Amino acid sequence: MESKGLKILVHASAFFAPFLVPVAVFLFATYLYPDDKDIRRLSIQALLFQIVMGVLLTVSGFLVIFLIGIPMLIVFGIIGVVVPILGIIKALNDEHFSYPIVGSWYY
Repeated sequence: MESKGLKILVHASAFFAPFLVPVAVFLFATYLYPDDKDIRRLSIQALLFQIVMGVLLTVSGFLVIFLIGIPMLIVFGIIGVVVPILGIIKALNDEHFSYPIVGSWYY
């Protein structure tokens, strides 16, 4: 499975290039593996997940003024780290993985 490495790369990109790598992998997979819809679905989900987490962390940062933002920052920060690690583990085991927040947004 040549897409196993791409799946791991998409999940791991959350730690070094959360927006650039999923877009590049989507374009790469569209042209080189047109029949593999799984890697395209995963790259779009990873991109949407990072956008949603960025928005949630930004809103939480603004809410620190009211003290409700501190626990929100902690929870969303943990989610932003744990979910990609779970995705890497699933990709290593060749199991299906959908991001929890945006899994049903994109077929």
